[in-house]
Amino acid sequence: MTRPTQFSFDPTEFSDKRALVTGGTKGMGEAIVRRLAAGGARVATTARSPLPEGQTVELFVQADIATPEGVEKVVSEVLDRLGGVDFLVNNVGGSSAPSGGVLALTDEDWRHTINTNLFAAVRLDRQLLPGMLKQGSGVIIHISSIQRRLPLFEATLAYAAAKAALTTYSKGLSKEVGPKGIRVNTVAPGFIETTAAQGLIVRLAEKEGIDEGAAREGLMASLGGIPIGRPGVPKRSLSWWPFSHPTGQPRFMGANT
Repeated sequence: MTRPTQFSFDPTEFSDKRALVTGGTKGMGEAIVRRLAAGGARVATTARSPLPEGQTVELFVQADIATPEGVEKVVSEVLDRLGGVDFLVNNVGGSSAPSGGVLALTDEDWRHTINTNLFAAVRLDRQLLPGMLKQGSGVIIHISSIQRRLPLFEATLAYAAAKAALTTYSKGLSKEVGPKGIRVNTVAPGFIETTAAQGLIVRLAEKEGIDEGAAREGLMASLGGIPIGRPGVPKRSLSWWPFSHPTGQPRFMGANT
């Protein structure tokens, strides 16, 4: 991305690395793309909507990776342009399910949420992992959520369940491929006020007949409270990102699986 990063970094840290970040045009995904690009990586990203004006990336694939066809399109173009990946950051996620609790959720709400938050990562891992195994190295990051343990039943129960499943899957995958040189990590952010989170705040405010500030406070309280009194924001939420590994390889820090 063309916008500057706020973090100090070595501009050659990832100079020989290829990365795919899903959902990399806004929110945390966009911040991750900028961080990797600033470190010299060749970065591909994907989203359902077109690449926003002013953003640049080596490869952008417009696709819906909640579908098998979307995953196939992304993998085909990434392999054609980059020949494979060293880092796979499964960042795509979110919920468009209605408010109203469990009885408001239809089979389609559950299906779409699980496809977006679980199967997109599973399918991409399955397609790109063979290349990592062949080269004997690689990093897979799954962006989970605090809701894997603190589900919000009012509007995002299906999302919370999918993220819990993603976390368990990630743990199992790490045990299988870790001995083969592939590092698998899960990062479980707390309340990061992305564009999607702002949309949730608006929906909650409208439903409860309160202002957005009160809705934000209520959301923070439902997640157990935030000591600093505000959500995080994407541009400040990557303090966990890479630290030097004892072997000299980049280490992705978060909730280790």
